[in-house]
Formats: sequence, structure tokens, C-alpha cells
Amino acid sequence: MMNNDELFDESLREALDVLRRGGTILYPTDTVWGLGCDATNAEAVAKIFAIKQRSEQKSLIVLFDNVGRSQQYVDAMPDVALDMLEMATRPLTLIVDGAKNLAANLVAADGTVGLRVTSERFSRELCARLRRPIVSTSANISGAPTPQIFSEIAPEIVAGVDYVVRYRQTDTHRAKPSSIVRLGRGGLVKIIRE
Repeated sequence: MMNNDELFDESLREALDVLRRGGTILYPTDTVWGLGCDATNAEAVAKIFAIKQRSEQKSLIVLFDNVGRSQQYVDAMPDVALDMLEMATRPLTLIVDGAKNLAANLVAADGTVGLRVTSERFSRELCARLRRPIVSTSANISGAPTPQIFSEIAPEIVAGVDYVVRYRQTDTHRAKPSSIVRLGRGGLVKIIRE
């Protein structure tokens, strides 16, 4: 039986291999378990929409390991966005204008993208080692309740991905989805979800 560190290392190695090959993963994040892929790979993003049975008209969140890396994927990151991401004490997703260098089917029709800097150990290390952002969307069929722990994830979701991370599967901590704030042009700030 593997200890927690061994599970972490094995899961990280396997997940990175799958992501680099354009595959999809089921993995723990700083909020709930997520479906993920390389956010710059349009084919992989299309697979996530198919697994969730979700319209590509609805956007997905993108995870980063640090604030600096997020700036490579937005035309002009507002200073207030950088401040909010750096000072957030709980998971915060910002919807910002000017998405770039991401899979086209990931970016909303209005050019916005939802981004979050993760503080959770596994997802942060995964982003750091991939050196690219990772899609993060709740591990459920679109419209179904969001599972808060691994054991609540529907079998068809587990079967639909290329790799299921073993690390943290027995964790019973019930996390909540992130807060979502829309930062619009001209300094507009709109709270979408507290």
C-alpha cells in the first residue's frame, strides 16, 4: 500500500503524461474534484465538453499555479485582477476580457475567460510542471449536482476520462466551489457567485 507522498508522486507523473498526450483527467483541486485537460489543446477541451454533456457555448474555468503565469493568457490583465488573485484568502475565479493563447473552444464568445490561481498542492504542482494552464470544471454531467467528494462522482464521469488521479480519493473534506467575480471594461466589478 502506498503512503500519501507516494500516491501524490505517482498520480502527478501519470496525470502529466496524460495531459501532455492530449488526454483528460479527473483530479482534486482547491475546490471540488475537477475534470481537466491542457487548456491550450482544443481537441482535449472538446473531450471535456463531451464528458460533461455540456454545450460549448458555456465557458470553463482555467487553473494556474501562479499569478504571473496567468498574465500570459490575457491581453492586458487589470491591476485589480492581479491584486484580487494575490490577496484572495479562499478560491476565487475571475472572469476577465482579452483571453489569448488558449484553445479557441475554451474562450467565451465575448472573449472572456474564467481563471483561478490554485493553492491546492496537487493541482498547483500539476500546472507548474505542465507549464500551461489546466481546465477545471466540476466532475459532473451538466445540470447534475456538483459532487463534493470523490465517492459522489458518477460512474460515467469516472469512466469517461483517460486518467483518474488516485491521490486524495479518500479525502472526505467537503469543499465549496470558488467565488466568481466578473471584471469588466472600465473597472466594472460584478459578483456572479459568492
